[in-house]
Amino acid sequence: MGETQSAVKRWYVVRVQTNREDHVKKVLEARVKAKGLEAKIVRALVPSEKISEIKGGKKKVRERKVFPGYMMVEMILDDETWFVIRETPGIGEFLGVNKPVPMAEHEIAGLLQDSETSFENKPKLKISFKKGDNVRIKEGPFENFDGTVEEVVPSKGIVKLIVTIFGRPTPVELEYWQIEQI
Repeated sequence: MGETQSAVKRWYVVRVQTNREDHVKKVLEARVKAKGLEAKIVRALVPSEKISEIKGGKKKVRERKVFPGYMMVEMILDDETWFVIRETPGIGEFLGVNKPVPMAEHEIAGLLQDSETSFENKPKLKISFKKGDNVRIKEGPFENFDGTVEEVVPSKGIVKLIVTIFGRPTPVELEYWQIEQI
């Protein structure tokens, strides 16, 4: 792998089985501990975020993987650590053409900051509407009216619609859960 990289801890991206990222991470951590390589393979990260959505009239908060099918590993890359990573069940290959390519510092800094703050803050809203969508209002004074999405404001959970009332287009602001796709 090269002597110049051997003393430097860098972040590498590996492909893992989709929907099994957390399980593969636990298996890798157990293998690293069993082989006594904690100093060389420092940590693994599966970036995720909390999102809230409404299904069947109930609000649910769930965790969503930011990069499904990938895991980031902070490690000193040498033949021994490369072999441990590659031989862990559920892990495919490192990202890179012929040899693993480390992540840029600014890329990993953003991911680490996001992963540390994502569970402290409110979950992000999953709003599946976009400008131009035709929707039906399912609650409030304009119930059963149809409208067209004019603007989506995810930070506030608001959708601005144009609704035709008495033959005139009228702007209406509603919360995202008060409307549904037609």
